[in-house]
Amino acid sequence: MVTVELARFRVAPDRVDEMLAARPGMVADFRADREGFLDARLVRLPGDEWLDVVEWRSPEDFAASRAKGANLPGIAAFFATLGELVSDELGTLEAR
Repeated sequence: MVTVELARFRVAPDRVDEMLAARPGMVADFRADREGFLDARLVRLPGDEWLDVVEWRSPEDFAASRAKGANLPGIAAFFATLGELVSDELGTLEAR
């Protein structure tokens, strides 16, 4: 089963364009460096909040990715634009 990370965070309005510009580099670095990374979708929510829906092959792959942190430039550039982390949860994809 696919593990889904749901990361909800805030981005200051004056950093949204920077965050969106950094997004492709972050995804490219994840594809190149993160074992078990499958896909990521970014959802704009009300109130300067965003939801990142990230699919992983397993919870172990997610944990290994988290341990690496912002180890590559594209990942670091994206993370640098983020404000407050609101929530971060894992779930299991049951159906498509």
